[in-house]
Amino acid sequence: MPRSRLPVVLILSLVLGVVGGPGARGASAPRPSSPSSTVPLSLSVPPSPLTEEQKILHVLNRLGYGPRPGDVERVKAMGLPAYLRQQLYPETIPDHEVERQLKGLLTLSMTTSELVREFPQPDPKLLKKVGDGEMSRAEAMEVFPAEKRPVRIVGELQSAKLIRAVESERQLQESMVDFWFNHFNVFAGKGAVKWMLVSYERDAIRPHALGKFKDLLLATARHPAMLFYLDNWMSVRNDFPGRPGGKGPKGLNENYARELMELHTLGVDGGYTQKDVVEVARCFTGWTINQPRNDGSFVFRTGAHDEGDKVVLGHRIPAGGGQSDGDRVIELLARHPSTATFIATKLARRFVADEPPPALVARAADTFTRTDGDIRAVLATIVTSPEFFSAGAYRAKIKKPFDLVASAVRAVGGRTSGGPSLARTVGQIGEPLYASQPPTGYPDRAEAWVSTGALLSRMNFALGLTANRYPGTRVDLGRLVGAGDPRDSPELLDRLLAGLVHDRVSVETREALLRQLTDPEITRGPRGDRTINPDLEKLAALVLGSPEFQRR
Repeated sequence: MPRSRLPVVLILSLVLGVVGGPGARGASAPRPSSPSSTVPLSLSVPPSPLTEEQKILHVLNRLGYGPRPGDVERVKAMGLPAYLRQQLYPETIPDHEVERQLKGLLTLSMTTSELVREFPQPDPKLLKKVGDGEMSRAEAMEVFPAEKRPVRIVGELQSAKLIRAVESERQLQESMVDFWFNHFNVFAGKGAVKWMLVSYERDAIRPHALGKFKDLLLATARHPAMLFYLDNWMSVRNDFPGRPGGKGPKGLNENYARELMELHTLGVDGGYTQKDVVEVARCFTGWTINQPRNDGSFVFRTGAHDEGDKVVLGHRIPAGGGQSDGDRVIELLARHPSTATFIATKLARRFVADEPPPALVARAADTFTRTDGDIRAVLATIVTSPEFFSAGAYRAKIKKPFDLVASAVRAVGGRTSGGPSLARTVGQIGEPLYASQPPTGYPDRAEAWVSTGALLSRMNFALGLTANRYPGTRVDLGRLVGAGDPRDSPELLDRLLAGLVHDRVSVETREALLRQLTDPEITRGPRGDRTINPDLEKLAALVLGSPEFQRR
């Protein structure tokens, strides 16, 4: 994608203010409330200093990937409480267009063993021939075409993720699938994980995204993608003899046990010790994978399991429990008070502010405990809270690269079939999809995403999008701005501001944009003439690059 020729000073003046300014630090002082232990039949929106349109925009930007043309009016007609409840129960929302598009991505319905068989690794002998010059790359491509390589699996997952974020009516569900995948992160680039990713998201994450946390935790713990990524599939009792010749597992592996407590449940300050890490690792010995580079299914191997007594967080797990030792650990961690607080904090950070209001976290944690980890009920507590609808929370969060790309396509009324170029752009801005190497996943704080280089990449994405340079993604800016004099730059700017940021721009942003209306890059005419062929594409890109659009 060619870089923008628009003045760097303009870009930085527009977007370097993203982190600062009113509303960028978090919510206003919380007020107490008493959420129900279940999601009520009729949700209520608390009193708020926000206007009705601001409340709707806030919900559209936080629960999902931002409004499309007409969405604000649609939500206003049905009522915000009804929309909130609808999103909390996505199974009630028809999503036929997305289902139709996803049918073309054949890997999404395949099992791990089918994916291994249909998309194998290149033959090492073939690679050696290419490396030695015995075979050209073109000849190798004929023998092993791109559509039969494992990279297709990740590529179709990326396309599906973009399609769902842009096109789906089930916006909260897609937001939560993204949240939980990041929370229980696995890295596509590690060994056999790439063949397991489809099943991991489809079978472990997606069905439980709004269900019970315990079920989600168990599904990820048992899934081969997690077992392989954090090496638990190689973890055996310390006196396990192994295979002849010293091959195979060498003993206890603590990777999964540590991340299970630090990142998945209790949090780093959740009250566990190194002794607990060892004991949890012992409980999960024998949880492994049957032929990870062939079958790739979960299996428990009794002979590899440590059958002795264990003590986890002060709770005794008697000897001889077998596979149920791990199940008991999952149960214990899912119901631990530290887990309730840790998950409530992360959800409040995702939906309210980088520094979540402590009183809201406490209420959300209480809901988590009282409902036995009902994610839907915790979300209802958060998104109907005074803190969520406070002036301080409005546009306080910075969009991650994926959020930005999806929201921009939606804002301009675009349609997408995904595609490698759009997914590649998300990575270039800083968030390669399914490719976060550390188990922490991608951060959810503004400082991680705001730098001069990242902001320039965001602007270049906006220029490429408005110019229809992404194959498989189409936008029609003419429909967005509607009728009017196409030569009148100020009028076009007003229409774009109304359509893309709903007129909610600061005086500084508006003045910065107005100053560019005499620039030849915008007018395509002599400097000083504001009515000669304004470049609608570049003007729209500048609005997408504004601080107001970078926030959600």
